[in-house]
Amino acid sequence: MPIRLIATDLDGTLIGADGRVSARTREALDAARAAGIATIPVTARQPIGLRPIAAQAGFDDWALCGNGAYGVHLTTGEHLFAEEIPPQVQRQLAEALHEVLPDLVFASVRDAGEGFVAQEGYAALAQLADHKRDPETMGGVPLADVLGAPSLKLVIRHPSMPIPEIFETLQSLGLTGFEATLSGAPFVEVMAQGVTKATGVAQLCTRLGVDRSEVLAFGDALNDLEMLEWAGLGVAVGNAIDAVREAADEVTASNEDDGVAIVIERILAG
Repeated sequence: MPIRLIATDLDGTLIGADGRVSARTREALDAARAAGIATIPVTARQPIGLRPIAAQAGFDDWALCGNGAYGVHLTTGEHLFAEEIPPQVQRQLAEALHEVLPDLVFASVRDAGEGFVAQEGYAALAQLADHKRDPETMGGVPLADVLGAPSLKLVIRHPSMPIPEIFETLQSLGLTGFEATLSGAPFVEVMAQGVTKATGVAQLCTRLGVDRSEVLAFGDALNDLEMLEWAGLGVAVGNAIDAVREAADEVTASNEDDGVAIVIERILAG
């Protein structure tokens, strides 16, 4: 069955270490669009971090942000869906984690991804690259305020503990009501129950009338795993983590070597 939709991760997949879309990748995306194939960014980023990449890549259609938590049209601003974590789930998670890791700090992404509410002390651990937001603009509020409203994504970090250890600790608690993942960023990312990049792409495909067998997906990190497994053709870039490489239908070149473009060019060549 022909490919009708390309769903691609950004960081570590479509863009290089310099944070840019290569000329070859842009040409491949343009050629796909000219062939009538939708090209959709599917990212952990929020709109503030997606916009510069969208301009470079020519993305002007739908985008899926927050690891599939919500969909937004980059040109019209229309919202397709938004899946939020209820406050009571956030409080239960934070209380349970704090019992074993007392120095954690949290931040909440809300308001269609435009809002970012950080706990006191969070900004001191953050860099501009983390959220594409200047830490000096983050401010800081009591934890109760971070947890007191629904979040599209809840972010968890620690002054010194490695992020995989926080993730493993959270998984070991046996809590339910949310999904947790890692994108390669220096924090654990928590979404509403059942939300993954795969569920986001599935909702968009329903809107567009595209079958999953007609989807080509690219990724590199744990948060891409479900999407690559779900898509008709799931492709890991060469620099992907082992679990993603093993789950993918194929492995292409790395993000630094235009792995996404190589596959798109092959698909378009028939």
